[in-house]
Amino acid sequence: MITTIQPFLTRKAAELMSHTVVLVPREMTVPGAAHLLAQARVSGAPVVDESGRCIGVISTTDFLRYAEQGKGSARAKTASVFSWQIMDEEFDERVEDLMNTDPVCVDPSASIGDIARMMINAHIHRVIVVDENQRPVGIVSSTDILAAVAQADAHL
Repeated sequence: MITTIQPFLTRKAAELMSHTVVLVPREMTVPGAAHLLAQARVSGAPVVDESGRCIGVISTTDFLRYAEQGKGSARAKTASVFSWQIMDEEFDERVEDLMNTDPVCVDPSASIGDIARMMINAHIHRVIVVDENQRPVGIVSSTDILAAVAQADAHL
């Protein structure tokens, strides 16, 4: 059993990650980001600066937290984000005002065990795989980890 599980535990972020990464510019509006995530059918994405470096992450959790804190028309407008509708221009909050500014990032050589521990410790569902310049090159989601477990189990 130990020899069978060893190859699974040596899997790296580069093998697990999704190479298609939706990048959200920090100056994008909140409705624009909601629309972008909906179109890509993802629940979160890295936020990047003008150089393409990862400076944060935005997810549906951030939208929910923002809606809970909103008052009056801001709350009503934010509620529209969740139906993934494009809202009017007067809703001008930017992603950088809403994003989590402490993204969990790993390099492509991070092990599956390290990634899983990071997700558990941070209570998150994705880690951003970055290159040496902090530019996103992939995403490892909790679904990617589960798929690897299922694949390893099928080979036992």
